[in-house]
Amino acid sequence: MNDITVASSPLRPVDAVVVGASAGGVEALLAIFEGLGPDFGLPIIVVLHLPDAHRSQLAEVFARRLALRVKEATDKEPISPGTVYFAAPGYHLSVEGDYSFSFSQEARVHYSRPAIDYLFESAADAYQHRLAAILLTGANQDGAQGLYTVKQRGGLTIVQDPQEALVATMPQAALDRIKPDYILPLRGIGRLLCELERIEC
Repeated sequence: MNDITVASSPLRPVDAVVVGASAGGVEALLAIFEGLGPDFGLPIIVVLHLPDAHRSQLAEVFARRLALRVKEATDKEPISPGTVYFAAPGYHLSVEGDYSFSFSQEARVHYSRPAIDYLFESAADAYQHRLAAILLTGANQDGAQGLYTVKQRGGLTIVQDPQEALVATMPQAALDRIKPDYILPLRGIGRLLCELERIEC
């Protein structure tokens, strides 16, 4: 597949980016984020499926590799620009109307907590059309419903090319549900994030 497959409207400004990934997600996220410079201005909020644990090392691992500020999201924390946030293990992560985070321990969604759908749907409600949502490699159908909600609210929807994904189940489930704005390989997603940030500037 070519670098950029466009399914609908031209690029438009956004205020935040949400990303969901599962199996193969660490490598996919690094491939996207390593190209972003320290002046990248948008907040990026990530749910990566992980085994339940007392704490996650994700933020530390990514902080060593990225030019951006990286941290694990905390309950009630206001969302800051230019920061990559990772969902904490064992809690659903949602975005409130005042652009702060909220934790919950409601039932698992697609066997996952945190769930991608939970983040995407709440962020779509908060940011409406000024949200970009990216769904990457993974082995279940988490994220497809959330991406549908983002599209319904007018947000930008991006799906990793299933042919490139380590595990195609998750991106393919999204494509079976919606026609996203973009179907891209990882390098194309990274370039698209740079384009979105330039629009914001």
